[in-house]
Amino acid sequence: MDATAKNQAVVELAASDLNGNGGVFCPSPIAGMKLWNTHPRVFLDIATSGEARCAYCGTVYKLKPGEHVGGHH
Repeated sequence: MDATAKNQAVVELAASDLNGNGGVFCPSPIAGMKLWNTHPRVFLDIATSGEARCAYCGTVYKLKPGEHVGGHH
């Protein structure tokens, strides 16, 4: 299996799901990940572009349609 075969899960988030820095951590219970099936914890900045992909597992975290992060455009 090569790197392009990484998990393509997409997690849609409400703005209220983001932490005070405008992002989330992966792995995340929001994505339904089990503790035993994880990788090092990484911060993903969602506020800047509206989405981010985890370099470890390939999960995409993005804002739900119509959601906006206060102070970030």
